[in-house]
Amino acid sequence: MIAVPSSVRAAAGRLRDFPAYVYDLAALSTHMRAVRSALPGVELYYAAKANPDPALLTTLAPHVDGFEVSSGGELAHVRSAVPGARLAFGGPGKTDDELAAAAGAHRVHVESPGELRRLLAMGVEADVLLRVNLDIPVAGASLAMGGGATPFGMDPAGIDECLTLLSGHPGVRLRGVHAHLASGLEAGPLVDLAGAVLGYARGLGVREVNVGGGMAVAYTEPSRRFDWEAYGKGLTGLIADGERVRIEPGRALTVYCGWYLTRVIDVKRVHGELFAVVAGGTHHLRTPVTKGHDQPFAVLDGAGGPGEPVTVVGQLCTPKDVLARRAGTSVRVGDVLAFGMAGAYAWNISHHEFLLHPKPKFFYV
Repeated sequence: MIAVPSSVRAAAGRLRDFPAYVYDLAALSTHMRAVRSALPGVELYYAAKANPDPALLTTLAPHVDGFEVSSGGELAHVRSAVPGARLAFGGPGKTDDELAAAAGAHRVHVESPGELRRLLAMGVEADVLLRVNLDIPVAGASLAMGGGATPFGMDPAGIDECLTLLSGHPGVRLRGVHAHLASGLEAGPLVDLAGAVLGYARGLGVREVNVGGGMAVAYTEPSRRFDWEAYGKGLTGLIADGERVRIEPGRALTVYCGWYLTRVIDVKRVHGELFAVVAGGTHHLRTPVTKGHDQPFAVLDGAGGPGEPVTVVGQLCTPKDVLARRAGTSVRVGDVLAFGMAGAYAWNISHHEFLLHPKPKFFYV
């Protein structure tokens, strides 16, 4: 189970329609102050792909140095939500229109020699980081974007090709390298990866390095947070005089501020197993399906104490519509359930139109 803040409980008490998302903006600000204090001398960008909700973006803005976007749509959205913010445009498969729009960003993360050729052919001005995919171990990662043959970034041979292409093109300025090699890592392994990327950058003679994000989030242990203090200490210890180091976390910044609240419609037993059917489901909160875990939740009213193991499912016509399996808590028809850790890769990655159920409302505390 997960502890629910009093502010979220109070918001739930005011709701009449479920499901709904509640974002705790005060908690997000508190979390961001702690993160910033742990990262002296490190630039912090927020990866908007984690959750581009405008209220979250404006809450984050005072605490970050900029935002990382990965599509033309994200670029326009963040520019509208946070006018004047510094933007870094990343992601594979940029179209010509996106490259033209990205030229106005603070940094463009170049993914391949072919992408760079198209950017150069446009004759626009841009400040670029070359995304490198180093062949180094990323053991323990929940997702590996680098460390071997993946479609993300370039191997050192591709970087060398880009360096040759950039010669004689003063309008497209090489500022450094970018590397987001893995996600779901704890502080120690992330510091080790950063050290490898910094070493590679020094060999190229560049002084600006974006080492990405990928901070671990423990859905099975909601109270355990990424060790920002250890990460900040380790990372700042690697930085040499004159180097500019940037990180771009997403999930680890906003995941804890989001709550998905819903009500139990039915409780039934099928072949001896107990199921609670709730309004909504994984078409609103797809995280447990994509991550393969049980989403932590609490019962806000009703009994809510220990009970027979119950599997919480949604309204979709698929056996994959499961939010939590065999939770040992008492659940009754009419109970309100609060699913925590729903502030990142939740609503924004869900298949909203499947079966055309009503969309949740959004509330901010």
